[in-house]
Amino acid sequence: MNSLRQVIQGGMRALRVSPSTSAANVVSLPRAFASIDAPPTNRLFQTSPHWAHGGHKDDSGPSITVTFVDCDGEHTVSAPIGHSLLEVAHRNEVELEGACEGSLACSTCHVIVEDQDLYDKLEEPDDDENDMLDLAFGLTETSRLGCQIIAAEELDGLRVRIPSATRNFAVDGFKPKPH
Repeated sequence: MNSLRQVIQGGMRALRVSPSTSAANVVSLPRAFASIDAPPTNRLFQTSPHWAHGGHKDDSGPSITVTFVDCDGEHTVSAPIGHSLLEVAHRNEVELEGACEGSLACSTCHVIVEDQDLYDKLEEPDDDENDMLDLAFGLTETSRLGCQIIAAEELDGLRVRIPSATRNFAVDGFKPKPH
């Protein structure tokens, strides 16, 4: 425990800044290291989903019904207004990959909107989304990225099909779980 404390203290000394250091070069430390002289606590290491830590959007309000269709069948879930389909899929354990966790840096959350009328109610995809869709497996006229479809009242009853494969150029075949 003392060696870890010494490493952290050494790192903190290395981060001390001079008056000429600009704010852009200052690295902030997590609150856990703010008081290095605090007595050690006996905490166990645990993992839990990211949404269990209070950083998630409020889902106690209105929601819509969304149906995900994949090779295992249909999964009809409640999607809180304001959440992306990627977030909704992960919360409901639907197999929608999302390797970049919604940062618009991949095409692994590619979905195909089955109803043209509902597709027409979506905002137009921007250039970044279109660039990622160009890399998607099984691209169609109603293809979108799940991270870019935000649940809204006018989308109630939305049905999206999840393609049978994805193109994950980082690690093909790997399906990360959200954290």
